[in-house]
Amino acid sequence: MRTKNAAPRQLRLGTRASPLALWQSRHVAAALCAAQGWGDEAIIFDEIVTKGDRRLDMKLAEIGGKGLFTEELEAGLRAASLDLAVHSLKDLPTAEPPGLVLGAILPRADVRDVLIARAGKPISHIADLPQNARIGTASLRRAAQLRHLRPDVTILPLRGNVATRLKKLEDENLDATLLAAAGLERLAIKLDTAVALDPQLIVPAAGQGALAVQCRADDTAMIDWLAPLHCAATYDCVTAERAFLAALDGSCRTPIAALAQIKDNRLYLTGRLLNDDGTKMVEGTRDGGRDASADIGRALANDLRHDMQAAD
Repeated sequence: MRTKNAAPRQLRLGTRASPLALWQSRHVAAALCAAQGWGDEAIIFDEIVTKGDRRLDMKLAEIGGKGLFTEELEAGLRAASLDLAVHSLKDLPTAEPPGLVLGAILPRADVRDVLIARAGKPISHIADLPQNARIGTASLRRAAQLRHLRPDVTILPLRGNVATRLKKLEDENLDATLLAAAGLERLAIKLDTAVALDPQLIVPAAGQGALAVQCRADDTAMIDWLAPLHCAATYDCVTAERAFLAALDGSCRTPIAALAQIKDNRLYLTGRLLNDDGTKMVEGTRDGGRDASADIGRALANDLRHDMQAAD
């Protein structure tokens, strides 16, 4: 067993205040302390309420889209009031902010979305939803793919942390909602009315299930400390997905889905681009060497952009 050492300085880790964000930040902190042989006191948490957390009454697209859950944390890093920040990678804009870098991307959790029906109404597939079902979600990606499969459903806005959304599912008489499998697993939430969806049926968001640790680009010590936490396979996959998203100018205003997987050391990327109501959808795949992950993402984006234009 590695002897615990004192950290060179006490580190301040910035995190959102939701139960899921706190779990993720504690997970990263524990992994970092274990990798460096530090005691638990080496890292203290700075809980920050972001703009995206405050404005639950509005759709994300109406208040700025991506970056709503990260701007305050990034400001803390730049001001040196924080040493590192933990993010769900799918929340991070694809453009890297000046002066900041991703010091580590951890091994990915389950990428799937989970369909959760209201209590007492178990289902095993999207096809089992009642006619004209009321589905709660704030995700354009999820909504558009659901509408493509089930044009009869009604989509209603549903935001908040995991517990809030599950409560609203019952209180607002919704038939179902969709949540990320990774979040449910991290919070140890098991529901009889939940079914994990095939990621080829509902393709996940770029970066879904992955955690990213952000720090200052000039903090070489922090970058070195974070290195043992980094997962190269996850990095290659999410690099392809985020390059695909960036090339399509992806934001919370556009239904875009992407999933990369590695098989026999080769990267395979699936992508989808939809219009808001799901009546138009184009999808495709690209593959190549892992060292060309960003190129694969950009090439697939170019394919689907042309396909969507042809469909108009």
